Amino acid sequence: MNFSKLPLSKEMLKTIDSLGYTTMTPIQAQALPAVLNGRDVMAEAKTGSGKTAAFGIGLLHNLDVKKFRVQAVVLCPTRELADQVAKELRRLARFAHNIKILMLTGGESFGKQLGSLSHQAHIVVGTPGRVLKHLNKESLSLKDLNTFVLDEADRMLDMGFSEEVEAVMSFLPKERQTLLFSATYDDEVKKIAKELLNDPLEIKVTEAEKANEIEEIFYASGDKRATVQKVFAHFKPKNAILFTNTKVEAKELAEKLIENKIDALALHGDLEQYERNDVLVQFANGSTPILVATDVAARGLDIKELAMVVNYDLPHTQETYTHRIGRTGRAGAKGIAVTLYEAYEEEKVAPYKEKEGITFLESDDLEAVKKFEMKPAFVTLVIEGGKKDKLRAGDILGALTGKAGLEGKSIGKIDIYDRQAYVAVAREVVEKAYKYLKNGKIKNRKFSVWSL
Repeated sequence: MNFSKLPLSKEMLKTIDSLGYTTMTPIQAQALPAVLNGRDVMAEAKTGSGKTAAFGIGLLHNLDVKKFRVQAVVLCPTRELADQVAKELRRLARFAHNIKILMLTGGESFGKQLGSLSHQAHIVVGTPGRVLKHLNKESLSLKDLNTFVLDEADRMLDMGFSEEVEAVMSFLPKERQTLLFSATYDDEVKKIAKELLNDPLEIKVTEAEKANEIEEIFYASGDKRATVQKVFAHFKPKNAILFTNTKVEAKELAEKLIENKIDALALHGDLEQYERNDVLVQFANGSTPILVATDVAARGLDIKELAMVVNYDLPHTQETYTHRIGRTGRAGAKGIAVTLYEAYEEEKVAPYKEKEGITFLESDDLEAVKKFEMKPAFVTLVIEGGKKDKLRAGDILGALTGKAGLEGKSIGKIDIYDRQAYVAVAREVVEKAYKYLKNGKIKNRKFSVWSL
């Protein structure tokens, strides 16, 4: 686990030591030997695991410092992350003179970046939209590139950058080393990984994960609506799906929760497609914490990091029960599955009492909490422009983090459709974002905007 075990120069080892890096983190210990060897790597690692040094030491070691051409590109989802990565690389690059690391992100003067690129650089760290713009303008050449890094790929795709990432990929030389780092690997990330990587070393250093680790609790209740509120007040989930057996119940329950200051939306078969899109976008991007849904409406629904499932109505079959609760507790996270039942449903509940791992309690075991509220972390703004208008996630992000002056962490998921774009903005700054988008411009054009 010591850096001295790696085939690094004395100068680099001295720099690593001066930065206080004593031993390698698990991701560094597993990834660095392969990175130094020039092998493609597909690593699953959380933020704060030391991944920047895991790829940074490798690409700096493999750099030809005398060759003033772009030899490595690191793509990041936000300007803030790109800034962090660039700073860390500059610290690691102290072992050699004249290593030039250039940042290419939105919200910065394009002309200034053109001037910097005219003097060449060894490493470019940037966001997909701005890097792509320089590639299209031919102000950036990647013909000498030997290492390409995609950092926080899952977050990048969440923010709607998949098309831009694919476009950047088309400029990459076939002979190269590719390093992919992501907190999770869903189907979209795996698709990009297949296109990008050649016989990669797959590394997973997240804690050993049990498939769907779920705490299952059944509550006997005389008043389900009151019990639901007590459940939320007790567990305080970040988000939850409530399953009902009918469309009418889904709609009525969502309305009742809103009356009691618990933000909720209903998803059922009577919704038009555009209404369904609005609901799903808001739930997926954190603009509403509670989704009340029927089984039919929730079919095919894939929400990352779902904290809780509540069976407001008992499912008709045990298979449906398993399918419902399996939506929580994914990717190593712990989930909670709560099921409510009334006295007349004792016979239906009996088979569950024979299963191991389910706790049976009374709703009176939950304390009533006064003045409990559930408000979303984000608010969704709808922009009347989309793919047909050549509007991209990077354009929206650049406008909000540039002239509007918002921080990247205040911007959540961005979804781009043919005619509309949805952007999640932190509640505390949504007014500022709305005013800018209403009065300002994106790509030198004005678009109508409203809040969902």
